[in-house]
Amino acid sequence: MNAVLPLLLRVNVLQSWRRLKAVREQSKLLTSLIGAFVVGYISLSFWLFYRGLKFISGFPGMGDFLIERLLFLLFAFLFVLLLFSNLVIGYTNFFRNRETAFLLTLPVPAQTVFRWKFIESAALASWAFLFLIAPLLAAYGLKSHVPWHFYFITILLVALFIVLPAVAGSWAAVNLARHLDRRAFQVIAVIGTVALLVGARVWLKPEPLDTADTELRVMDMLDRLMMKTQFSQFPALPSYWLAASVQNWAEGARATAGFFLFVLTSHVLFFGFLAFTRMGKLFFDAASVVQSRGSVLWQWQWFRDWQGRRGSFDYGRGFAERAAGLLRWIRPDVRALVVKDARMFWRDTTQWGQTLMLFGLLAVYIINLRHFTRQLSNPFWVYLVSYLNLAACALNLATLTTRFVFPQFSLEGKRLWIIGMAPLGLPRVLKTKFALATAASLTVTLGLMTLSCRMLKLPWERTLYFAATIAVMTFALNGLAVGLGALYPNLKEDNPGKIVSGFGGTFCLVLSFLYIVASVILLALGSPWGRLGLNAPWTIALAQAAFVALSFGVGWLPLRMGLRRVAVFEH
Repeated sequence: MNAVLPLLLRVNVLQSWRRLKAVREQSKLLTSLIGAFVVGYISLSFWLFYRGLKFISGFPGMGDFLIERLLFLLFAFLFVLLLFSNLVIGYTNFFRNRETAFLLTLPVPAQTVFRWKFIESAALASWAFLFLIAPLLAAYGLKSHVPWHFYFITILLVALFIVLPAVAGSWAAVNLARHLDRRAFQVIAVIGTVALLVGARVWLKPEPLDTADTELRVMDMLDRLMMKTQFSQFPALPSYWLAASVQNWAEGARATAGFFLFVLTSHVLFFGFLAFTRMGKLFFDAASVVQSRGSVLWQWQWFRDWQGRRGSFDYGRGFAERAAGLLRWIRPDVRALVVKDARMFWRDTTQWGQTLMLFGLLAVYIINLRHFTRQLSNPFWVYLVSYLNLAACALNLATLTTRFVFPQFSLEGKRLWIIGMAPLGLPRVLKTKFALATAASLTVTLGLMTLSCRMLKLPWERTLYFAATIAVMTFALNGLAVGLGALYPNLKEDNPGKIVSGFGGTFCLVLSFLYIVASVILLALGSPWGRLGLNAPWTIALAQAAFVALSFGVGWLPLRMGLRRVAVFEH
């Protein structure tokens, strides 16, 4: 049995390598485009990190201190994000994965299955962290003029660091699966969430700056910033051990760096040993509980009464059917498809779990945006921040469409032939998915844009202008995601995270990023309230026409190609 884990590792690595080779053989142009994007991102982010560190180091008397605090703060936030990422992906991989269910039926120890899924979940949850942190550490090393061995030690430190949130996330996922249906656990979770939100609201509450002197105002703001970020210096945090080791090794304090390296290593060995030797039984019990229970909401008495259930086998029209029945101008078969997609999304706890995490990050963004607006007095900075806010909202939209809209066609899986044989037809299915995704994302993006513009205290004409802009981008990005989802389907996978991690999802994310960058630049140069001397009427009309044409091409062409592709599926 000890040979099963190496066999699983070898088979999956070989499959990944063959899929990569197959993608390269299918379209060298697309592969080259993604490769150029990766290289361009790494180069650009390295240059921006380096220039930012150089700029911060120029602060008289505080440059090195600010860089140190930012380094500790960044690793602290990344540790929290890695923990949530491992929790969400681990729950999906452990309990909502067909491979896991298949392996548990084989004469393979549950501990071995857990080990393999733990390794896979940690890799899926951590690759983006490595992709983000590599240019920063390289820029920090270049700025600090570190010796060559700094980079090898840093690689070792990062490799050790990602193990701890992986262990904590897997432990939290297993316990969440075991106790999710218990009323006490649900009450504690709700109370804890409310307490966390209230605490964040009090902690992040902005305080007015009383002094009118610019220099004193800046110093007062920096002092408050240091006080608010003092938590990142807590010595018991794993992020503190990583940041302290990186900083001390760069400064030549090898003994102190080695101490924190050994602290990190000892914790990784201890908790990693516990996960690899003691989590198998808990994982098997949790998997049994998940597979044997129904919906968590269905256990609530008030929910059953609200649904009007009379008997154990009385399956009348539910809330989703009643709500869809109000849309009488929509064909009944289309309403049935909308109800099916809505229920599939609601029943998949990993889907709305990631949605809640994303909206939590948006709440933090809005709270900090309100605090930031108190410092804006120059019209140029108001203009710049308003377009940066547009870029932030568009990037959030691209995250939603890539993560949740792109996999929708692939999630039909082996049931696709049933829908293909229905009178509805696959092209109309794709159009319905596009309409549903666009309507849902418009609700989010228009609300986010309106709220953020009001936080920035923009006049109503500018708010309407940015709302119309984000609406056009919503149609374009949803068309891109739905079209590419039909052009590059993965009907063998039921995990949305793995579907998005494939070639099609990566290509969708790259095109979305490039479209957002090009659109924001066009709109900023051709803005009616421009500050760059390019606000002539013909310049404004040309820039906005180019934006509309670009949006039409990005949204309509992939959707049209996807409709033609699914029409071929029926024949």
